[in-house]
Amino acid sequence: MNHKEKLLEIYKKSSDITDIDNISEKDAEYLETITASIASNKGVYTVLITLMVHKLLDPKQDIRYFQKKMKNGFSARSMDTKFITPTLKELGLLSMAESGWLTRSLEQPYPYILKYEGEISGKGMKEAFLRVIDAFQKNPQLTENFLRFILNGAILLRKKNKVEIKKIDNAEELFISNILSLLREQFGFNYKTHGGSKLPVLAFYAIYEILIQEMGRYEDCSLAPLGKHTASDRTSKSAGDIEVVKNDNIFEVVEVKLDKPIDATMARIAYEKIIKFNPARYYILSYIGIVEDEKYEIESIINEVKEKHGCQIIINGVLQTIQYYLRLISDSQAFFNKYIALVEKDGELKNIHKNKLKTLIKKYDL
Repeated sequence: MNHKEKLLEIYKKSSDITDIDNISEKDAEYLETITASIASNKGVYTVLITLMVHKLLDPKQDIRYFQKKMKNGFSARSMDTKFITPTLKELGLLSMAESGWLTRSLEQPYPYILKYEGEISGKGMKEAFLRVIDAFQKNPQLTENFLRFILNGAILLRKKNKVEIKKIDNAEELFISNILSLLREQFGFNYKTHGGSKLPVLAFYAIYEILIQEMGRYEDCSLAPLGKHTASDRTSKSAGDIEVVKNDNIFEVVEVKLDKPIDATMARIAYEKIIKFNPARYYILSYIGIVEDEKYEIESIINEVKEKHGCQIIINGVLQTIQYYLRLISDSQAFFNKYIALVEKDGELKNIHKNKLKTLIKKYDL
């Protein structure tokens, strides 16, 4: 049994934890400290799940020594990246972009003993984290119920954040103009919180799900899974927000900006990505538009890329491009329902983003 299979096995037992009776009052307090702050301490939550799953599979391993370079240690991060985080995503539970060990305070090269030197943010979080690890390391029989406790917290959070949005079933009244008006209002709303920049990315992903089925250009193509939208353009390991793959190679890339205009720096970063990933086309789309003072510099970069590499960089507005694509696809209703489904299940969006879409659907009587 691998780590994914073990995690799924324990997950199935975690919706109801009223049968758990071997956790002390103090350990329960530590676990509650952790589950109460899952959303703001995803690293702690993910690391604990990884360590617990591994302890269940290898009870003799001292999981406090989570790096291979530590004496008698093991590579916990690789197990998280390969099994734990992808499985959490599949289950629709809160997850990191790649691994809990991308959190600096948790990747320090010291074992997770009670005197661990790394700093962990959040009131009482460091003590709770280390005490929980100490408890199930010393008493492996606690591990499964500790893991159930934490997974139960994640399940409850998922239920709390779930917003069901009615799908559209009246295609005759779904005009492209109505869709664009709704999206303009949704994208442009001031949510006073982060996460909204993911909305136009989801809209384009929904469109591409249809394009690759209907257009000859995209024959034998597929879409790479959506990644985390908050990563820096330069540090992101992906070519862009949306990647169209053909014959295991990146064929086309879409980079979407909601609150930033297209400037020369974006064009240069795109050039770097093009050299690395070798797509045939690279779209840079902005809801705001282009920095007029840098227009000629951007055009110069685009021409240089075309001459030296052959890739075509295309810059345009978000809504203008959506309007063009909606005229190409055969079923606007299918697009909009795919978009609704993506918004519903997206883990980076907050309830305010999802409820806004729900409200706008009612407003436009769709």
